[in-house]
Amino acid sequence: MEDVTRVEWREWGDAAFEEARAADAPILLSLTATWCDHCHEMDEETYAVPAIAANINDDFVPIRVDVDRHPRVRDRYNMGGFPSTVFLAPDGALLTGAGYLGPDGMRQVLDSVRQLWSTKGAEAGRIPRPLHETEPPAGELTDDIPAQMLGQLSGTYDETAGGWGDGPKFPVPDALEFALKRDRQMALRSFDAVDANLHDEHDGGFYRFATEPNWSGVQHEKLLDSNAALVRAFANAYLSTGREEYREPAERTIEYLTTTLWLPDEAAFAGSQAPGQDDAYTLEASDREAAATPPIDETVFAGANALAVDALLTYAAYTDDDRARRYAERALETVRETLLEDGVVVHYRDTRDDRNRDGERCLLTNQARVLRALTTAASVLGADANALEDARAVADVTIERLQDGDSFVDGPRSGPGLLDRPLRPLDANVELADALLDLAVLTGEQEYREIARETIAAFAGASDRFGVQVARYASVAARLTGEPLVVRVGTAAGSDLHRAAFRFADHEKVVVPAATDELESGTARVERGDRLSEPATTPEELGDRIRSILE
Repeated sequence: MEDVTRVEWREWGDAAFEEARAADAPILLSLTATWCDHCHEMDEETYAVPAIAANINDDFVPIRVDVDRHPRVRDRYNMGGFPSTVFLAPDGALLTGAGYLGPDGMRQVLDSVRQLWSTKGAEAGRIPRPLHETEPPAGELTDDIPAQMLGQLSGTYDETAGGWGDGPKFPVPDALEFALKRDRQMALRSFDAVDANLHDEHDGGFYRFATEPNWSGVQHEKLLDSNAALVRAFANAYLSTGREEYREPAERTIEYLTTTLWLPDEAAFAGSQAPGQDDAYTLEASDREAAATPPIDETVFAGANALAVDALLTYAAYTDDDRARRYAERALETVRETLLEDGVVVHYRDTRDDRNRDGERCLLTNQARVLRALTTAASVLGADANALEDARAVADVTIERLQDGDSFVDGPRSGPGLLDRPLRPLDANVELADALLDLAVLTGEQEYREIARETIAAFAGASDRFGVQVARYASVAARLTGEPLVVRVGTAAGSDLHRAAFRFADHEKVVVPAATDELESGTARVERGDRLSEPATTPEELGDRIRSILE
């Protein structure tokens, strides 16, 4: 991306900000991604213009940031998509910003920022609103929260095209999973729309989103994290329906992940695949075979790999798919051995780049996703995975370092720009709370459940305003206010009883293998709150016990 530009980009870091302070010059921050077609286009059409590049080099300190490698920078300065073109004061305060800028637009903005800087200087900078709010709006957890979210889903549901909203259509896997339990018809019609419009039937995998409400204008980049989340969502739809049309997209996407995005030398999944030149995804099948493979970002991101582990193990638990299980085990081993250090998750590793081999440490999203992968491994793989010890370490470090009041901040309060200001991302707080709930069941340590409750309650004062993108908030709130379903199995993972436990009831249950401290060997028990079933000794009996306790 940088080769075609004439801008003298600096790396994000203290040195670039110190240069801006010494020169008393504003910063031009360019937020890009390797998979972002418009980012490449802006490099070719705007930053490659000699006069524009010279103006930037002379009057600004230009910084280029890969948003996948620097998510905390992304979350503080994103202008609504990528590329984001952001102008900062030397202390990191925001002057102004835009998205894609062509040559004429860039000239106008450069002139405007020069004028602003010459008249007001650093006084023109402002701190974005989310960084002003030190505490989220707390409230009570009630049964109304899932009902409110269902109302949001129903109110924004597209009866004609499926999915939600009247703007760009994203697959929103958390909303799909939430709706599965609460409005199955709406959920399945939306699953069908995602499959029909975003699934790549030729190579497998899902595209990122469509720009139009009718699912046209598909953006053909494929990201590991969104594909992993959709594998899990479609696997859960298969669990709910038993229908092959929901299992098959998950299977095809697993094939894509374990071939195209698999890095054999790293034993892990690559971060993303770009659309490629001439948008190869729009070609006919015969022409696609001859087209060059769109480029892949081979960075190994801990959080995205953890999502893939969780998704593949979930699919394997429902289907006994050996391929999904094997690749999940290998990726989990890589995460644990190379990206996890005493409970602290390293954001990424890139062995190809000696200058920038490792990412930041102890970011909330990564901590939450690795914790989820470990709890899923403990549930699906059992003691052989030896995952609960690492899971406790991840949870304890996250609580110790990132909990601030009743909620969690996104990472260490350090770094240039506005990184020293706390940000409390709702989605990452929800992911962590969800994983802590499972950890509490698997370990019997209820303090993890109490912390999950405090975390969700910390945002409850605004729950009636949450959109469908954070439907998982309502799912976790329901798990906290209701009576979660737990299946304890007094056999090792992989037994008939253990395998059957995953195939009954909904996807929000927790399966605890090898629970021999509480059960006789060879039996299983169903729990819902204070209600305990009689022991079951066969899969058929276990199914009867689950149905009985759910009545």
